[in-house]
Amino acid sequence: MEGTHTMPDPAVPPTPPVPLTALLAREDLALRQLAGPPAEAVVIHWVHTSEMADPYPYLLGGELLLSAGVHIPEAAGPATTYFDDYVTRITAAGGAALGFGVAPVHDTVPEALVAACAAHGLPLLEVPPRTTFSGVARAVWQLMAQARLSELRRVTEAQQSLAAAASRPDPVPSVLRRLAQRLGGFAVLYGPEGTEIARAGREPGSEVRGALTRLAEVVRPDGGPGERPVPASATNTVAGSHLASYALGAGHGFVLGVAEPEREAGDHTIASAAAVLLSLLTGEQQSGTGAARSSALVRLLLGAPPEEVAPLLGDGPWTVVHARPDGDDTPEPLAASALGAALGSALVDPAGDVVRVLVPAGRAPAPLPGWTLGVSAAVAPHDWPGADTQAARALARARATRTPLLRHGPRPALADLVPSGEAAAHAHALLAPVAAHPALTETLRTWLSLHGSWDRTAVALSVHRNTVRQRIARCATLLETDLDDPDVRMELWFALRQL
Repeated sequence: MEGTHTMPDPAVPPTPPVPLTALLAREDLALRQLAGPPAEAVVIHWVHTSEMADPYPYLLGGELLLSAGVHIPEAAGPATTYFDDYVTRITAAGGAALGFGVAPVHDTVPEALVAACAAHGLPLLEVPPRTTFSGVARAVWQLMAQARLSELRRVTEAQQSLAAAASRPDPVPSVLRRLAQRLGGFAVLYGPEGTEIARAGREPGSEVRGALTRLAEVVRPDGGPGERPVPASATNTVAGSHLASYALGAGHGFVLGVAEPEREAGDHTIASAAAVLLSLLTGEQQSGTGAARSSALVRLLLGAPPEEVAPLLGDGPWTVVHARPDGDDTPEPLAASALGAALGSALVDPAGDVVRVLVPAGRAPAPLPGWTLGVSAAVAPHDWPGADTQAARALARARATRTPLLRHGPRPALADLVPSGEAAAHAHALLAPVAAHPALTETLRTWLSLHGSWDRTAVALSVHRNTVRQRIARCATLLETDLDDPDVRMELWFALRQL
């Protein structure tokens, strides 16, 4: 496409541009423009000092070239072509402006140099005797640092607002709206077939809309057997609007298009951040992962059994992981998502102070810094509720024993020798006096599992040790038994495992 660029123009250094007006406004420099276009249309990218008669080989483009005129021969004057040749070489190299120092060589700026700069449209600045070239360079660096700080602040604020938009119930339209607001322009998401899926911002004219649609095709893979290499982004300028397109994901075909009346520093970074967020949102849907999870959730809500839903989520069997961050802080959603990613699962429930993750059994969880984990046995989908209970108990024990990760033990026990129906009936009869008080039942269970330790039980239940003592004493009263008797503890432990 004519006029389309797929990479930044390397003609100038990658530094924040400094408006020439800002440099002229510095009273400590006392610079004065003598020739050239209005300062409002000129920006400085660099500063370079040279007394070479031909500075062309030493310029990168975009510089404010500083010279005291040492290179000017005594015979140079209006009748010679020296100044015209000198200015021609500066403009050919892409120089942004020329600063001429008055003193120590010259008392005034040569009139022939002023005329040459006016003829070639090169801004010419008079540098007074009291202003050093190093002072001019320092001022440019200061203005450049301020511009960089302002740009970083603007980009950071934009990225934060885009991330917040991505967490809304309607993430794709929200990200597009926020992007259009930040750029003061128009943002559109194209689907794999080139159709508009969503758009936001000020609608551009038909000419710009058509050019933006065509620019999207530049970065969209064609999917053919001899697929052409495509750039990740492309830019163009049409009817005074700056256009850009960004490919989303790895070959999914979604494209972000942006049109804005003015292209400011940091806009590319902001748009790229939006492209990354949209890649995640559209990539998940395109891959089917998000759709599968949504389908599984809907089927469960409508009464489908877990074993029917499980194939949508991946291969089983499954383990349930309960996790708590070290300390007493409630895990943030972002930390919970990161935990799920570390465990290899997107099925994360960050409810309350415990994060629950459903993990395929083939991905054995390992200890993670900053987290305490309780892991269930590997189970089939119809045993998920039981595995959830196993993980909860494993986590409580892990926290009490200060173990980074504790797994539920799957080995056979003596309880397996008693028919489950008879064991459950015995448990309900024995524990009936405390069954109506879940806090008492769970405290008794935890206390027995930790061999009667008051302190460890308090840690596991996040209560005071005196509360544990009071609850255990209440259990002993209601059950009318001696909890110091090991036979009584064994029988109660057997009964509690049947609940």
